[in-house]
Amino acid sequence: MNIEPQEIPEVLLITPKKFGDDRGFFSELYRAAPLAEHNVPEMVQHNLSRSTRGVLRGLHYQLSDAPLGKLVRCLAGSIFDVAVDVRQGSPSYGQWVGVELDAQSLRALYVPEGFAHGFCATSETADVLYMQTGYYSPQHERSIRWDDPSLEVKWPVAKPTLSGKDADAPRLVDAENDFVYSRPHST
Repeated sequence: MNIEPQEIPEVLLITPKKFGDDRGFFSELYRAAPLAEHNVPEMVQHNLSRSTRGVLRGLHYQLSDAPLGKLVRCLAGSIFDVAVDVRQGSPSYGQWVGVELDAQSLRALYVPEGFAHGFCATSETADVLYMQTGYYSPQHERSIRWDDPSLEVKWPVAKPTLSGKDADAPRLVDAENDFVYSRPHST
């Protein structure tokens, strides 16, 4: 697999190799060892969601007592996937990375702990696999408003379909957030 750091280097775009012939193809979607070389912890929970065109889910994160990193892949259809740095004191605090993920490329985005995550379905339907480094904890879950003007995320839809929770989410400046950036250790 090809692992590429993004504009915020802790966010990684993972492109698996495909081996195909006239029967179809084979692709290895997850292997812990090469991901660990890029500081990606093992995944302990896998979730699947289905969304219709224009559905926007996010921006979600969990507090530092129950942090979640996510490896996000679109298995059917396509999405615009976003990671926002919410680590206080980070040089990229409040900045975001957005990539198209689709079933054809099978690319995945690794969203580390300390980042909010969201996506918008850009196809008629989109099936999204979330592999997580921790367990979902409703009491630790928090959200940031999808259209927070301080973030300026360039979503591919002006009027998305939102859950009530996402529609009522606070802006980043008002969100409960206890993530603090720590500089990477030099070797």
